[in-house]
Amino acid sequence: MPELPEVEITKQGIMPHVIGQSIDRVDIHHRSLRYPVSDALTLMEGGVITDVTRRAKYLMIHSDGFYLVIHLGMSGSLRISQPDEPRKKHDHIIFGLSNGLELRYHDPRRFGFVQIYHGDEVPAYITKLAPEPLSSDFNDAYFKKIIQNKKQPIKAFIMDQKFVVGVGNIYANEALFMSRIHPEKPAQDLKPKEQKLLVEAIKTVLSRAIGEGGTTLKDFVQPDGTHGYFAHSLSVYGRDKTPCIHCGVEIQKIVIAQRSTYFCPVCQSSKSIKITK
Repeated sequence: MPELPEVEITKQGIMPHVIGQSIDRVDIHHRSLRYPVSDALTLMEGGVITDVTRRAKYLMIHSDGFYLVIHLGMSGSLRISQPDEPRKKHDHIIFGLSNGLELRYHDPRRFGFVQIYHGDEVPAYITKLAPEPLSSDFNDAYFKKIIQNKKQPIKAFIMDQKFVVGVGNIYANEALFMSRIHPEKPAQDLKPKEQKLLVEAIKTVLSRAIGEGGTTLKDFVQPDGTHGYFAHSLSVYGRDKTPCIHCGVEIQKIVIAQRSTYFCPVCQSSKSIKITK
């Protein structure tokens, strides 16, 4: 699934090609995404794209009086293409731009969506979002406050969009390994030093992933069609039964909140864990 770094990379990749360009046409080839694609998307035709922004895993493409909210779902991507490039099977929506290029929404599993809003509308799923992990709002004081009386495993907690957005499964595993915190440790039991280390690790892991073009495990590609390279830098995710890069002990895999979880039993010692059933 494209997570925050992949969505940020997508934003950065399409901006130079779309800002200042008018949308000459909107071609809808498949309407059955997570939400049905509306004919209202054609209201964007003739409008000039003024900005591309991101909030959590949502991309917003702003135009005259309207904006699109795009979620890439499990397998979606946005790609800048030449108009003579053959349309791929899962290129569901194509935006023809005044510079002759096309912005194509590609989504094999069709769990993503593209929705249009008037400029003064803000959907509830945007307004209710927690702080961005790379912003100054996500800091030690905020983290100390939100983990109070939270008994769920810290791995599940940092993936909860009610508390911080965009820390997906890959990056939660990596941040916990970097901060040497066992993923099953109850959130409320983190010591002040651990809280500080985890906040810093989340920011570091996400920043590195963005710098390396995101993580390509299966479907994600950057807007130019290339893969992200952060997969080569993963320390624990997907590395079960291989030696820990620090101590050499075998990485273990468990399931927390229905998500695969990877950790080193030595570097992320579980001796102090008190699991609340």
